Amino acid sequence: MNTDKTMVCRVTLLASILLCLVVAATAGAETYKVPGTKDGFITTPDGVRIHYLEVGQAAQPAVLFVPGWTMPAWIWEKQIAHFSKTHRVVAMDPRSQGESQQTTEGHFPAARARDIKAVVDELKLAPVVLVGWSMGVIEIASYVDQFGTTDLAGLVLVDGIAGSDPEHIPAFLQFAAGFQRDRQKATDGFVRFMYMNPAVKTDEAYLQRVIQASLDTPTNTAAALFFGMVTTDNRPALAKIDKPTLIVAARSPWLPLYEDLHQRIAGSEFVVMDNVGHALFVDNPEQFNLLLEKFLEPLWVKSAP
Repeated sequence: MNTDKTMVCRVTLLASILLCLVVAATAGAETYKVPGTKDGFITTPDGVRIHYLEVGQAAQPAVLFVPGWTMPAWIWEKQIAHFSKTHRVVAMDPRSQGESQQTTEGHFPAARARDIKAVVDELKLAPVVLVGWSMGVIEIASYVDQFGTTDLAGLVLVDGIAGSDPEHIPAFLQFAAGFQRDRQKATDGFVRFMYMNPAVKTDEAYLQRVIQASLDTPTNTAAALFFGMVTTDNRPALAKIDKPTLIVAARSPWLPLYEDLHQRIAGSEFVVMDNVGHALFVDNPEQFNLLLEKFLEPLWVKSAP
């Protein structure tokens, strides 16, 4: 009888421990969310469900954050928290990334630009400021190429390019070969490469969260996305941009390509941040948020009722 009671107690204790672990893990996964954040989905014209986070005020312009290659919407968590105090803020998971639907089609900039357009239209975000990082830059250029700037209040292009010359292809191919051979190792290295801030680089829990989010995009899809980017040149579309544009980049060997963006976009502002990695808005959110705040201020005045 005592043995039975002991067994019951042990099972109950084990179940309690497992429940606590599940609750803790779930809570940890939600810590990036600003109170009041809404999770939602829109469906694109070709039937793909796109996940988004939404929070903030009704004041215009709205701000739509677009993450880079294999990255989730919540990578912008510091910006969502900051700008939702004054603006309507939306961050989207591009198709096959984050919580958006995994699909076998549309893994190239023009299709993903149509997904951005679907989010803008379905959520009635216009006039909207598009903020694109890394691969998001070439997708925003494709958005302008296909849809113009009528729905846009401004553009913010973050550490990304709209196209490159043939001499850059070998470096791209070398990287692609690495993640095809060993996705886990390549993803781990890529994510750690994105940061320079010691506080971020030593936050293993955060890094693992980003690594896992990247790995959630299947390897064949990640490869398709990457090749879609490197084989697309949307630089001619930059001449169509006639709205205020801010280009923010980390100081790196890629600066000539970012400078080229600046030269191709009439009236654009170009800012280089020091001591930051590719995810510069995570490394130094205070400086990045201040830059974006200053950019948004005159747009808000013009768009306010």
